[in-house]
Amino acid sequence: MMRESGTLEKSGGLISPTSSRSVTETVNGSHKFVIQGYSLAKGMGIGKHIASENFTVGGYQWAIYFYPDGKNPEDNSTYVSVFIALASEGTDVRALFELTLVDQSGKDKHKIHSHFDRSLESGPYTLKYRGSMWGYKRFFRRAMLETSDFLKDDCLKINCTVGVVVSTIDCSRLHSIQVPDSDIGNHFGMLLENQEGSDVLFNVAGEKFHAHKLVLAARSPVFRSEFFEGMDEDRNEIVITDLEPKVFKAMLHFIYRDTLMEDEELVSSSSSCASSTSDTLAANLLAAADKYGLDRLRLMCESYLCKDISVNSVAKTLALADRHHAMELKAVCLKFAAENLAGDFFVQLLFPFFTQKQCNELMVNKWQVFIFNKISFILVREWRRKSKMKLSLIS
Repeated sequence: MMRESGTLEKSGGLISPTSSRSVTETVNGSHKFVIQGYSLAKGMGIGKHIASENFTVGGYQWAIYFYPDGKNPEDNSTYVSVFIALASEGTDVRALFELTLVDQSGKDKHKIHSHFDRSLESGPYTLKYRGSMWGYKRFFRRAMLETSDFLKDDCLKINCTVGVVVSTIDCSRLHSIQVPDSDIGNHFGMLLENQEGSDVLFNVAGEKFHAHKLVLAARSPVFRSEFFEGMDEDRNEIVITDLEPKVFKAMLHFIYRDTLMEDEELVSSSSSCASSTSDTLAANLLAAADKYGLDRLRLMCESYLCKDISVNSVAKTLALADRHHAMELKAVCLKFAAENLAGDFFVQLLFPFFTQKQCNELMVNKWQVFIFNKISFILVREWRRKSKMKLSLIS
């Protein structure tokens, strides 16, 4: 029987009402693309583009394509073209887009092309496959662009916002309990700071650090071997001679908290000398991670160090990565060199850090990366061409 409350009585009990709700929304993300040396990019050819680094929004990779001479011949290079491309595998990815050419005069008179404003009229745009693009062949008239406040010091800035459409089913519950984020790192951090229950003392250049053997052994295979296999278990003081106190402290911080120290500390020099790529705390922490088998810490340091790779630092960073088995960082350095440095100049940069034999091997690796990138570009371009042919035949 039906009661007034709207619940159904069955076998002497009440069946609670249930409900669900379909929620369709966008997962948004933005990327800023700086094009330095615009005047040098002119004349590269109609249909030729400069691509941003890939960025991730909504679980998909995206890239911004800037065409200095326009995308199609019919526009006669009168306009520059800008497009957003799906750079990862995906089928029927629905998304909204916004492209903003930044006014660099400080007047905030930006040129905005937004799909978000028109979503009610036309709905999201559907990208059928990897390489599908959305954008404007006639993004901005070239002559106007070159005399505008959008171009400053031969530099353009383009902001891109992508909103990937996702749908979920929200199953309502009569009661819910919010579970806080894990704070285990804070608890272990307090254990390190309070020194409660510590059973090992490290002497690092005269500075003392109290720690816990079980915590260190759980995190590092090297410490585990030292404490329980290759060393007297009753030995409670260890002298460290190859790490500076600041580096050892940062390593303990990671072991207990699973985080890096603040950015300002990472970029500072671990000694009193002026800092460089090879003597920053992040670089020395990479060496410590390699020594003690802290793979996650090593990757975190690699990720941090790769942000500052430049023509002036790539050789030093490559030497650092090679010395401490940082394979991801090494790959980034070689990719940077393949894309930005001529062979002879790259060898000159390598000589202070590598032997002739090592230089030759690295040059081979560099060209392998370069050739792989070129082949990948050709294959993707050919695949797009064939896909367009198939679509035209179907239509």
